[in-house]
Amino acid sequence: MSSATAADYGWIHSPRSLFAYALEIGYTLTLVRGVSPAELFRIVEVEPRGVCEDLHAFVGEHQDFLDGFEEWPEAFLAGAFSVRGEGGDWTLALEYGGDLGTRPSLMEALSTGTRAVSHSSNGGKPMDFFHWYEEGELKTTFEWPSDRTGSTPDALNPLMLEVGLNPFGDEDPAVDRKAAVLALSERLTGVKLTEELLTTAAYLVGEVPEEPV
Repeated sequence: MSSATAADYGWIHSPRSLFAYALEIGYTLTLVRGVSPAELFRIVEVEPRGVCEDLHAFVGEHQDFLDGFEEWPEAFLAGAFSVRGEGGDWTLALEYGGDLGTRPSLMEALSTGTRAVSHSSNGGKPMDFFHWYEEGELKTTFEWPSDRTGSTPDALNPLMLEVGLNPFGDEDPAVDRKAAVLALSERLTGVKLTEELLTTAAYLVGEVPEEPV
């Protein structure tokens, strides 16, 4: 089992990190166990757009996509690849400015018979969220660690304390909450997120349609 803590994810704030770009403009990162990238795209009804050889190429594809709109579009690009984690292969799906991992209907479908975890930020404001789904059910979600909802809002309390989050009161100003959330995600998935993993992976890319009204 992973022993990750917030200290293991300090790299996300490095000015040269591509994750810093994600934090600046907003992102959602979703991990789903036992579902391939192609199957994830099928469930989400993504329109395929090929493969980007690495994260730099995916960022460029995302920027080219945005250039086709005068305003920020409701549809967005998702990039996905397979990675080993606890219990087998997981699909990691990354979006800039997207919300795949925060749409309840999609997360319920993706987590049916398995586990799905997502974390997100809407950029400069910021609003940051964490979601843990199991067997199609939202188990725990929060923006602030002390204000949790879901069917089992207290189930992660021991893990939250271990990674540096306080589920009971004020946050420790010495602990970076976003880094701690990434450590919590690793504890639940066994997927260690690194700069190298994100940068060198080949991304299956697709366009996620806007959410139906």
